[in-house]
Amino acid sequence: MSEFPHCWSCHTILVSSPLLCSNCGKVQPVAETDYFHAFGLERKLVLDTAALEKEFHRLSRRLHPDRFARATPEEQQWSLAATALLNDAYRTLRDPLQRTEYLLKLEGLEIGEEHAGKGKTRQPPADLLEEVFDLNMQLEEMRMNQKMGEDDPSLHTDLINARTRFESLLAEVDTDLTAKGAEWDKGDAAVRDQAAKSMAALLDRRRYLRNLVRDVNEVLTV
Repeated sequence: MSEFPHCWSCHTILVSSPLLCSNCGKVQPVAETDYFHAFGLERKLVLDTAALEKEFHRLSRRLHPDRFARATPEEQQWSLAATALLNDAYRTLRDPLQRTEYLLKLEGLEIGEEHAGKGKTRQPPADLLEEVFDLNMQLEEMRMNQKMGEDDPSLHTDLINARTRFESLLAEVDTDLTAKGAEWDKGDAAVRDQAAKSMAALLDRRRYLRNLVRDVNEVLTV
């Protein structure tokens, strides 16, 4: 039995996308599908984004509700649902970080701010404990100076340097994520499992670093 669904109208196997029949052009009812499957893609992290964009525009034109203005009410509803799903899928898959988070969620890992901390105070990465402690002291001092209307040029410089440091660490995380993504794409089940866990940890680290950069930017722009 084929793993692919069939068109409800002409019964052609829906190989490229489950949203639209490539044979008769009929829109399909939106069933349980993930964003990769919506574009007929394997679950991989290295994607041809130019090809993704081209397919997005092709499917968007074919699925646009205006094309189904004279179709049955069911097909009109399917068109609206398919268009919404396609838009969400494209926004997610075109962005490397969102794509990674989404794939890891599909793999059952808890990713995102809603899972960060699990109700307890977030702790900095072990290798950044001292730097984060110093940064928090500097941020507090800067906020106090701003409240008192005082200026400390050396503190301002220290914060700029700290921001540069954490931005460089963010770049390192992005490089590591790309490498682990390539491992996931090419690996067997065991390799993918390990790569997925590594990427989840890297995303957590990235989220923490991003928040540090945000905190510095907030006090520097006051």
